[in-house]
Amino acid sequence: MESAARRCYNKAASGIRLCSKKPKPSLPASRSGSTSSGGVFDFDGKKKRLEELNQLTSKPDFWNDADKAQTILKEQAGIKNVLDSWEKHRAELEEARFFLDLSKDEKSEEALTEAAAKVGKVAEELAEVELKQMLGDPDDARNAIVELHPGAGGTEAQDWAEILLRMYLRWADRKGYRHEIMEYQPGEEAGVKSVTFTVEGQYAYGYLKAEAGIHRLVRISPFDANSRRHTSFASVFVYPEVDDTIKVEINEADLRIDTYRSSGAGGQHVNKTDSAVRITHLPTNIVVACQNERSQHKNKAMAMKILRSRLYEVELEKQREKMEVYHKTKKDIAWGSQIRSYVLAPYRMVKDHRTGVEIGDADRVLDGDLDKFIQTYLLQTSDGGAA
Repeated sequence: MESAARRCYNKAASGIRLCSKKPKPSLPASRSGSTSSGGVFDFDGKKKRLEELNQLTSKPDFWNDADKAQTILKEQAGIKNVLDSWEKHRAELEEARFFLDLSKDEKSEEALTEAAAKVGKVAEELAEVELKQMLGDPDDARNAIVELHPGAGGTEAQDWAEILLRMYLRWADRKGYRHEIMEYQPGEEAGVKSVTFTVEGQYAYGYLKAEAGIHRLVRISPFDANSRRHTSFASVFVYPEVDDTIKVEINEADLRIDTYRSSGAGGQHVNKTDSAVRITHLPTNIVVACQNERSQHKNKAMAMKILRSRLYEVELEKQREKMEVYHKTKKDIAWGSQIRSYVLAPYRMVKDHRTGVEIGDADRVLDGDLDKFIQTYLLQTSDGGAA
């Protein structure tokens, strides 16, 4: 049922005075002063730019250049989302102010609770906005290609890689992202030998790049008859998906293309066909594969797309002279190189060794609740954060 404080606010917002205290005026509208605040949020500038884009999209010749039109529409949608978000937060803060004033004047604990809840919600949403501001690299907004590989340890490590796969797919579901498994090589007894999947959604790569590295699991092994504790490792590689706006030249003579019969758990993972494709780029020894389509042609096209993304990522690292960052994620999948530890025995805790973030509810993390780890890492490694 609607609370008394909420009814009071709704009546006041409708111009009907129900409470003994008349609500104070709304928060002041945005002024050009926001432009001089260090460029944190230029409301008027963004509004003016949106008007310019609206005029461009209304021109009769707008679609003469389809590529340019798509770029303009993308910018238009992005600015509109930002402005709509700002207005939404502004309205929520107005509501929070009303409840705060009501709690003071009416000595209402109910109104104070409403105010605290509203402020808390806005704070969480603004933290998300702040995080997206950190994702300023052009590739951050792209879709992501993720590869998982178990370390040494046979079934134990392969099972751990499949647990990570489930964790990331659950995380993608939480974010409302679309995901698709491109290649899946099952283990002999359990788990996976390797798996490649895509995650499609705004800032998918920007978020998931925080997960690249070695992940360590400590648990009582379900495969050990003596119930001993085992440590397993798996590596996570993340690449931005290359679209048609980025040209990556690949010499066909540098490729070795093999076809094979797809195999695996079936069901949601793979379709059993004779059309799986594996491509090896000989100069770099990069190997990619795809087996989820029934058509060999489609599998080859997707494998080439993954290969272009892999080569693009390598080239970016060369251009930025940060190859040491790239190599850091390719350390031995073993002791001393992990970015995060998932301890399930003798106690339960997940700790990120880069940021120091610890979460005691390991089950919640393995069910896809990774935002705390990702957000802290991205904020600390941004230009304004710790290196």
